[in-house]
Amino acid sequence: MHLNRSAVFWVLAVSISSIVAIITPALSANNATSNNAKTFRLLILDSQKGNPYDEVRTSLLKALANHGYKEGKNLKTTIIFSGNDIKGGEHILNDELKNPYDVVFVGGTAATISAKNALYGKTQRVVFGSPTDPIGIGVIKDFNSRPVANFTGVCYPVPVKTRLKFLKRLMPKAKTFGLIYADMPQSHSYNRWLDNLLKNDPEFKDIKIIYRSVPLVTGENGDKAMAANSKKHIQELDSKVDAYIKPCDQMGTRSNFSEVVFNTSKKPLIGLVKDDVMGKWGATATIYPSHESIGSQAAVMIKALFEGKKVGDILPEWPRKYGVAVDLQKAKQFGIDVPVEVLQIAGENIVR
Repeated sequence: MHLNRSAVFWVLAVSISSIVAIITPALSANNATSNNAKTFRLLILDSQKGNPYDEVRTSLLKALANHGYKEGKNLKTTIIFSGNDIKGGEHILNDELKNPYDVVFVGGTAATISAKNALYGKTQRVVFGSPTDPIGIGVIKDFNSRPVANFTGVCYPVPVKTRLKFLKRLMPKAKTFGLIYADMPQSHSYNRWLDNLLKNDPEFKDIKIIYRSVPLVTGENGDKAMAANSKKHIQELDSKVDAYIKPCDQMGTRSNFSEVVFNTSKKPLIGLVKDDVMGKWGATATIYPSHESIGSQAAVMIKALFEGKKVGDILPEWPRKYGVAVDLQKAKQFGIDVPVEVLQIAGENIVR
């Protein structure tokens, strides 16, 4: 539901003359929650329905409410999904932004690319959440510099070095990994990061990754089709690899690929999200970014923008929190002796 901004009138009683004067004071963006002085408008464009977008968005809105920005009170939120269609996302933004919005939040790589193509360098303030590589997309320079344009936000992945260190600790004898990925921008970015790490960091000189790709299939059931197309690659790679790494893309965030690997392969899968293990999708272990952390970090940025801060003063961020989950039954099945410190980090995220 779209709300029209209403004027606020204060009545000042002047006792001497008993004259009532009506004045309209200027509304301050720095005190948005005072007397519900302003209704802030937030447009959310998510790449598609489902996770990680749903959990990030839920965390974002919950955190904004905790900061005093509540739907139906002083916040009006419009939520739209682009179905991973970049051009479609551009059309949505161009059409929807005929209406005024205080901030646009874009969830995921496809939506961030849509926003970059439609809004980069303009006055509209944009916060991204969970794109794989906002640097490669071109909306920020790096994570240490102030934004030079109108974009800031929080990226998605666990840093590749952190993920590979986890792999080496979990499976010290494993040297060759298979990575089957969807042909989409976030996959290309992530794979480049992996290649650069393997090439330039001596700690990982003994690690080899064998890549295979499947064509991108868009739409809400696209990941299921891509996972089915991965089966032939799993069959081909199974005798060549010690384990599989789940890709950092749309296929990697859903259950279908994990299930196909588990049902097709004789090798373990290292997942990307918590549900790869705790949802019993099929992964043996995972180190994952906290979707709640991404949403709450982005909410702090949006709050700052609502309250008058400039985009250029808000540094983009990596997720601040990570988690680990382990399936001990599958670990035993694949001959993996899970180190005690990994179990301690996993805490309650253990399937026994």
